[in-house]
Amino acid sequence: MFGLTMEKLVIIGVIAVFLIGPNRLPKFASQLAQWTRNLRNMATNATEKMREELGPEFDDVDWRKLDPRQYDPRRIIRDALLDDEPAPTLSRPAKTGRLDSGDLPPFDSEAT
Repeated sequence: MFGLTMEKLVIIGVIAVFLIGPNRLPKFASQLAQWTRNLRNMATNATEKMREELGPEFDDVDWRKLDPRQYDPRRIIRDALLDDEPAPTLSRPAKTGRLDSGDLPPFDSEAT
């Protein structure tokens, strides 16, 4: 987790004892424990609320698929290039060049 090894945690603890002091350390330790409990409760409440709103579909969701760490641009491009489906084509070829006299310019009814 975050690349913290046991040695690094011990060093951080020793530095904290020197900076905070032994008199105030218990107070800061209890505050850290309270923040950790609050964070865990918020995560649990968020999970319960999602489960309540999604209903039985909550268990069907593949959460690993929604993990943002899996979106590697190289993999996305590789998958797109190796895809065997043909590229989508326009239903009618676009007219190029100038308009003939009397021709109306193209009109897109879906454009805003």
